Amino acid sequence: MKPSLIIFDWDGTVVDSTQTIAEAIRQACRDLEIAVPSPEQAAYVIGLGLHDALRHVAPDLPVERVPELTARFRIHYLSRDQFLRPFEGMTEVFETLRSAGLPLTVATGKSRVGLERAFDATQTRHYFVTSRCADESVPKPGPEMVLEICEELAIDPESALVIGDTTHDLQMARAAGAHGLAVSYGAHPEHLLLQYSPRACLPSVPALRAWLDDHVL
Repeated sequence: MKPSLIIFDWDGTVVDSTQTIAEAIRQACRDLEIAVPSPEQAAYVIGLGLHDALRHVAPDLPVERVPELTARFRIHYLSRDQFLRPFEGMTEVFETLRSAGLPLTVATGKSRVGLERAFDATQTRHYFVTSRCADESVPKPGPEMVLEICEELAIDPESALVIGDTTHDLQMARAAGAHGLAVSYGAHPEHLLLQYSPRACLPSVPALRAWLDDHVL
């Protein structure tokens, strides 16, 4: 199957942000003097909506303190996010796919404000025809972001390829009836990604580009 639509996750797939996000989560927990998740535990929740992610890493935190944890996370993350850049070779992937006439989109756990800020910082907005964010749809792993993108572009979800670095991305793709393609250079390790039977699990951006050359272009 050659897809008619490519849906990219953002953090850990397009942009090298996994360590920055995970450390911001850990520092926010330190600030509140609650149990600090391991780097792996903090990375696991990347891709979920922020509220869901923080509830997952701090399940015993009283609900009335979640806004406090959210605020501390944002302080730490926003002090660094302007320095985040796409993985080396990713913009060339965008150029190649766009030159082939494929519409590129984004489905992300970021907020709309956060994604727009990231588009500005990375100068990549022009590659994407549309996008969906966690604060304007149902967050991953629900299928809604994929379904809404497909409806907007009048493309059958079965013709869409979701590219992501987490099991949340692959669950979203499966629930929407789309195809999933995993990359293991981001937040989740290969053995977790393979549990969701992606079309492939690729260890690097060059490997991603080669796979797309062989199976999409």
